[in-house]
Amino acid sequence: MFREIKNRYIRYITIFVFFIIIFFCALQLNFLWLFGYSPRYEDIKKPAQQVGSELYTADGKLIGRYFKENRTPIDYNEIAPSIVNALVATEDIRFYKHSGIDIQAVGRAVVGMGKDGGASTITQQLAKNLYRTRYSKSSGLIKHVPIVRTMISKFKEWMTALKLESNYSKNDILALYLNTVSFGNNTYGIKTASRIYFDKDAKALNTTEAALLVGMLKGTSLYDPIKSPDRALDRRNTVLKQMNKYKYLSDDSLAMLSKQPLQIKEGKMKDGSNGDSYLRAAVDKYLEKWCEENGYDLYEDGLKIYTTIDSKLQGFAEEAVKDQMRILQRRFYSVWGNEDPWEDSERKKIDYPERAKKNLPIYGLLAKKYKNNTDSIDAYFNKKKKMTIFSYKGDRDTLFSTMDSIRYYGKIMNTGMMTMEPKTGKIKVWVGGIDHKFFKYDHVNQSKRQAGSTFKPFAYLAALESGMGPCDTFVDKPVKIAYQNKGKTEYWEPKNADWTNTYQEMSLRWAMGKSVNTVTAQVTEKVGWDNVVKWAHECGIESHLESVPSVSLGPNDVSVFEMVRAYGTFLNEGVRTEPILVEKITDQEDHILEEFTAKTKRVLSEEIAWLMLYMFRGGMDEPGGTSRALWEWDLWKKNNQIGGKTGTSSDYVDAWYMGITKDLVTGVWVGCDERSAHFRNGETGEGSRTALPIFGKFMEKVYRDPTSGYTYGPFPKSKVEITRNINCPTPVQEVDTVAVDSIAVDSLGNMAEDPILDETLPKQETEIQKKEEKKIPESLPVKQNSTPIVPLTKKQERELKRKAKQEEKEKKKTGGNQ
Repeated sequence: MFREIKNRYIRYITIFVFFIIIFFCALQLNFLWLFGYSPRYEDIKKPAQQVGSELYTADGKLIGRYFKENRTPIDYNEIAPSIVNALVATEDIRFYKHSGIDIQAVGRAVVGMGKDGGASTITQQLAKNLYRTRYSKSSGLIKHVPIVRTMISKFKEWMTALKLESNYSKNDILALYLNTVSFGNNTYGIKTASRIYFDKDAKALNTTEAALLVGMLKGTSLYDPIKSPDRALDRRNTVLKQMNKYKYLSDDSLAMLSKQPLQIKEGKMKDGSNGDSYLRAAVDKYLEKWCEENGYDLYEDGLKIYTTIDSKLQGFAEEAVKDQMRILQRRFYSVWGNEDPWEDSERKKIDYPERAKKNLPIYGLLAKKYKNNTDSIDAYFNKKKKMTIFSYKGDRDTLFSTMDSIRYYGKIMNTGMMTMEPKTGKIKVWVGGIDHKFFKYDHVNQSKRQAGSTFKPFAYLAALESGMGPCDTFVDKPVKIAYQNKGKTEYWEPKNADWTNTYQEMSLRWAMGKSVNTVTAQVTEKVGWDNVVKWAHECGIESHLESVPSVSLGPNDVSVFEMVRAYGTFLNEGVRTEPILVEKITDQEDHILEEFTAKTKRVLSEEIAWLMLYMFRGGMDEPGGTSRALWEWDLWKKNNQIGGKTGTSSDYVDAWYMGITKDLVTGVWVGCDERSAHFRNGETGEGSRTALPIFGKFMEKVYRDPTSGYTYGPFPKSKVEITRNINCPTPVQEVDTVAVDSIAVDSLGNMAEDPILDETLPKQETEIQKKEEKKIPESLPVKQNSTPIVPLTKKQERELKRKAKQEEKEKKKTGGNQ
């Protein structure tokens, strides 16, 4: 009888164990989709924490992060012992004795019906946090049964805890747990929490700090030390008592530490690793396709992204931008005083704030709500409220209405700047604006503005491609160009800046260096404006370009990014190079996942590319060259050569400078985001006085730093035979009494080894700089710009009068027809 009872119990136990095994197998396999996802062996080996990616400069400086959960994992040896002691004493005192499931605690919880606390171990909590066992997508069809759903989740956590304990040491589990948990305020992991709440490393936390952070784990919102300091203090002292109870803290230490106040010191992750920036946003966009094709999530997969940005050059650029833009903003306010700067192309005042208000999405909602009652709508937009606004003295708190804000920001000048190394395609500098916090729009690749005279080189490129040379000449004279507009013949008559013509013969190099409108227009007519568009596209301009007679004067909208790419083609011996912003990507263990190289395509011959560089140098070498304002900076040492082009759109709305050195191409745009806001005249608003100084200040800083990697020097000599004449006789005018006229050049236009030039070159601002690029209305609906003509000598004035009399006689003979 006893044997039968014994055998029966054995059979029952065997059946029970069998069903338990079957149940857990079904649970693991998600049988009939009843139970949902359970972590597999591969998941245990590679815990799937949501780890943000890190953004670095080319020289290894951390400059940004991408994250959904602000977390940076660390190893166990980087965690202060006080953290571990506080955690074990508070959350799981038998942690070092169990194997993932604390049977004693489970029994105690069952007997006490949960009154004596829960039975969840640190390992189980890790399983729940790491694998999200209680999230809806981890649940199967059985999730619709409330009590059973909870039990299934608990069983999953037990299974996962056992797997974790069998694969990791206790210290590793603690580190994983502390890297996983949330500490509130979008702060995940002990490293980030230590920095955010105490501005120190996790290794440096003292006992009270450790107790505070561990105490927060019970409820990050309830025990937030910033928002609820009293509750946080009570909870901290509870943790200290637990540490005392389990002998991690003496009675005397408990008494002393419990009396200490909270000592929060809010900090930030080091090296600019939190917050947004133009560069961070640009890289996000740049890698969008790569992430999609390779199955990576920039915000969760813990990538290390090494950009091509040079931290030193980026710093120099940001300093130059900040310094110059502060000056320009003062100048802009000074020019307009209490007047509004918003005018149309005919200099008629417009109500920009009113227009901007009506373009806001909320305007339509308010119009509907108030049934187009303008008084009610205006009351909403004119209501004052607390607001933090941008200023060059730092963020400023003020009382502003929406209309106040529109007026204020409509007058703020902004900029975009990019520097590229054309040989490699590496972008070395990216400045998207004056402050990303207040101005999200990136003025390097998102913003497109009228190029002004910086587009003229494409006309001269088309001329070279058609067979002309730098010394071919055109006369600076009135021009009348016929064109077809909707089947009707119309005429365009471009004017020079001062409404006069010199009637001088000018070489292409001189005309481009001085940025003369009438000559550029004649060149464009001769080569065909379609060809100007064609060669601009070949060099790297991707934006749509209207093919019109004035195309060479820059009426089309382009980006700084495009212009730098296009100008880089000239420096790279005619090879167009696609700019790259990312050099390589690695995983957390520094294994390389991808390395990037620039795509290239030859679009110009080496001779044409070299001739274009020779033409660009005319801006510095030729009398009246628009780049001569660069003499103000320390850029002329050691045979240094610079090529460049200023540009200003009509009414001084957009100002540009494109600068070329032997290694780098830099593009700078300056203007207001609101296009109806502009400077009043060329004395303050043209490219040589707004954008050019940013380039000058930037390059001066680069050259003066011997560790920058970039040095003074001439452009590379031509590797091929130059078949076209480059010895252009250019008359030196009286206004050009500057030292550069004495620079010796060889037969190919390169500086000689010992130019008559030294470090004592006087800094000066010529009349050319002051008068450069004054704008006038054009007959076409397309805006354009020009560059001033150098004042005539007495001899030239007499010759001009003689020519005018001769032409008058000819007109009388022919009845006035020419």
